[in-house]
Amino acid sequence: MFGKKKQTSTIDKDQLELIENAQKRIRQKKRLYIHFVIFLIGAVFLILANTVLGIGENFKIAGINWFVYAILAWLFLFAYHFFNVFITNKFMGKDWEKQQLEKLVNQQQARIEKLKQNFLKEETKIAQTQAYNEAKDLPNTSEKKNFNELTIIVAAGEDNAIGKDNDLIWHLSDDLKRFKNLTSGHHIIMGRKTFESFPKPLPNRTHIVITRQSDYNAPSGVIVVNNLEDALDAARTDNQPFIIGGGEIYKQSLALANKLEITRVHATFKNADTFFPEIDESKWQEVSRTAHEADEKHAYAFSFITYRRK
Repeated sequence: MFGKKKQTSTIDKDQLELIENAQKRIRQKKRLYIHFVIFLIGAVFLILANTVLGIGENFKIAGINWFVYAILAWLFLFAYHFFNVFITNKFMGKDWEKQQLEKLVNQQQARIEKLKQNFLKEETKIAQTQAYNEAKDLPNTSEKKNFNELTIIVAAGEDNAIGKDNDLIWHLSDDLKRFKNLTSGHHIIMGRKTFESFPKPLPNRTHIVITRQSDYNAPSGVIVVNNLEDALDAARTDNQPFIIGGGEIYKQSLALANKLEITRVHATFKNADTFFPEIDESKWQEVSRTAHEADEKHAYAFSFITYRRK
C-alpha cells in the first residue's frame, strides 16, 4: 500500500511539472509570433518610408542604399523565425493555445501512464515471484534441498480422459480428499488454465503457475514462471513437489517425474477434450492399488494407483 501511495504522489508531481512546461512553451511560441508580426510590420513601414515618403532616399552605406541593408536584416530575422516557429493561420487564438497545451500534455501523460503501468507490472511480478527469488538466492549449502520425488497427481478415465472445457468430468469426494492430503504443505505446479479453474488458491500449498504471458496478474504469493524448468527451480526446496495439470504440463513433466499418483476412474468419457499421456509400463512399476466401488457419493468406481519409475 505504501509503495502505491508514493507512486501516485510522484505521478501527480510529474503531471504538474509537465503542464507548467507546456504552458511555458506556448508562451515562448506566442512571443516568437509577436516578434514575427512586429518585424513584418516594420518591413512594410520601411518600404513605405523609402518609396512613398522618400525618407533616407539619399542615405547610403558603402554606396548601397540603407534600404537594402534594412531588407537584408528583415530577411535574416524572417529566416530565423521561419525555422523556430510553426507558422499557422491561428495566431495566438485561444483554441490554438488549448490545442497546443492538450497535445503536449497528452504526449507526456501517455509516457507517464506507460511508466506507471510498467511500475505496477514490476511490483506485481516482484510479489508473485518472491518465493521463487528466495529459493533462487539460497546459498549452496544444506539449506538448499533438491527435490527427490517429483510427483504427478491426476485423476483419469480408462481412456486417459481428464477433463472437458477446463473442468473435471466427474466429482469424486474421496479423490478430492486424497488430493488434499497428499499435496498439503507442498508446492503444486500447474498451467494457467488449471489455476484459473480454482475459485481461489488452495490453502496450505504453494502455487506455481506456468504461463507464456509475461504480464500475467496472479494473486499475491502465487509464483508465476514461463516454463517448466523455472517451475521446478522454484520448487527445489520442496522434497516432493506435485504436478497437477493440465494436459500439456503433464506431457512435459512425465519424463521428469519420479512418482505417479493416479486415480483411475473405471469408465470412458467420449466428450472429454483433455487427456493424460499413456503410461509406459516398461518404465513405471505399480507399487500400490486401492479399489473403491461406486456408491451414493461416487458415480463411478475408481482405484488409487501409485507408480514409481523403474
